[in-house]
Amino acid sequence: MAKTKTAKSKKSPAAGTKTKPLTQAASPSRIDIGIANADRKEIAEGLAHYLSDAFTLYLKTHNFHWNVTGPMFNSLHVMFEGQYTEQWTALDEVAERIRALGYNAPGSYAEFIRLTSIREEEGADGVPDWKGMVQQLVSGNEAVCRTARKVLKTADDAGDDPSVDLLTQRLQTHEKYAWMLRSLLE
Repeated sequence: MAKTKTAKSKKSPAAGTKTKPLTQAASPSRIDIGIANADRKEIAEGLAHYLSDAFTLYLKTHNFHWNVTGPMFNSLHVMFEGQYTEQWTALDEVAERIRALGYNAPGSYAEFIRLTSIREEEGADGVPDWKGMVQQLVSGNEAVCRTARKVLKTADDAGDDPSVDLLTQRLQTHEKYAWMLRSLLE
């Protein structure tokens, strides 16, 4: 399949580094799903940012599941496991939506770091206490929500109902996670 040229790279607001444009998986003329080529590209790029935020949050949640200690150990260990398990499944749905729009989904740590708005933390050597973990996950879930809202508006304006539906479901989940985690800090 031929790859076509895409727009110039733009700066990522989170990383401050140049973002490579997504690669088309198929010629735009071969895809006719009722969404204009330019709209498909914009939605796919937004979903790539969303996927990167969601993957970074997934990884952070899994890290904290492995490394939580203290008086809240059991409760948080179980809560984090439930959240990262659900998040893992959702990542696949987002990547597959990008593919359905005709673009390759990001799939490397380098791409996720470049596209995410969530600050990556140190691994096992830099884990915070349980309160710090919960605060980071509140912030991460809120960041995922902000990114989802931006893409949702773009998808809605383009009449991309499957992306709108997917993002609406993800918003509901991450808003709930943020609320539940925030409640632990009150």
